[in-house]
Amino acid sequence: MKTADEVRTFTVEQDDDGVRLDRWFKRHLPQVGFGTVSKWARTGQIRVDGKRAKPDDRIAAGQQIRVPPGGDAPHKKPKAKRPLTEDEISEAHDMVVKQTKSAIVLNKPPGLATQGGTGTTHHVDGLLDAFAPGEEDVRPRLVHRLDKDTSGVLLVAKTPGSASFFSKRFSGRSAKKIYWALVVGVPEIREGVIEAPLAKQPGSGGEKMHVDHEGGQSAKTKYRVVDSAGKKAAWLELQPLTGRTHQLRVHCAAMGNPIVGDGKYGGKDAFLTGSISRKMHLHARRLIIDSPDGGKLDTTADLPEHFAASMEQLGFDPNQSDATPMRDDPPPKSREEKKQQARQHAKNYRKSQRGPRRARGGSGGKPSKPKGKR
Repeated sequence: MKTADEVRTFTVEQDDDGVRLDRWFKRHLPQVGFGTVSKWARTGQIRVDGKRAKPDDRIAAGQQIRVPPGGDAPHKKPKAKRPLTEDEISEAHDMVVKQTKSAIVLNKPPGLATQGGTGTTHHVDGLLDAFAPGEEDVRPRLVHRLDKDTSGVLLVAKTPGSASFFSKRFSGRSAKKIYWALVVGVPEIREGVIEAPLAKQPGSGGEKMHVDHEGGQSAKTKYRVVDSAGKKAAWLELQPLTGRTHQLRVHCAAMGNPIVGDGKYGGKDAFLTGSISRKMHLHARRLIIDSPDGGKLDTTADLPEHFAASMEQLGFDPNQSDATPMRDDPPPKSREEKKQQARQHAKNYRKSQRGPRRARGGSGGKPSKPKGKR
């Protein structure tokens, strides 16, 4: 490679295999604006393996890119990385489950936000500088997210190329995500698919979702009951087939079985009496996704303390899930069965939003009946 005042030659690395030429410039020569790249392409000054190239051409690993001199535009100096404390660095590394050439897999604890927002200054994204301590190091980047109170597997890409690769797998639904949840009560149908379209709930400022059969987006979740503690609670294995906001939480509430600790969607019915924790019991247990390094990246995350303690108190054996895996193709439903299930889900969800009711799983007598005429 030569200086910026001379013709420069770059070799396309494996991480940039298949990206557009203009995207390559944005990654490696961000000071060269898109207008300049387009002009160079029109005048034949950019060459890929000696041939003229267009900004939207895809490049391949090993190819040689000829870049003419100049083109550097005034640009803002990159924002300096925020120095992390020793405790923050330790916190970041303690979350690591696995590292590969292209990815860092974390086990996110409950209560830690994935990204920042209004009033949120402590989050996973803010801790990623722990994996890029030098100013020239490529900062890892998030490619998906988990709710603040949901724990478990969170994938972080090490390079721009791997971030693009993983993002396509998530958006294309080829990544397999398996969650564990403890729910109040036991679903009548022990294995199946929840099909209930979701939309933002009016009046919630977009902070809450609800079942909407008229204007909602398609949402599907595979589930099965792994074990149950009488009629008090059940351990579910969940696999989202779509990726809507709060999908698993709303779908469980729509079945009439809110996730333990999820007061947002289950109200008072989402809490069990006794010593069962009031924290959310939803955990991203396992992620299986194609890897740019070849093969599959298959990672499992251990349960957080409160979830493991609740499992023990309810008599559930974590190894039981692996002994009886979820079927790939649950029994198909007839059109009428689907309609009936959809109506029931909407009814259950509306019922769960009507305000405080007596919590399930507790002691006490039956609710009193309204008095009739004497």
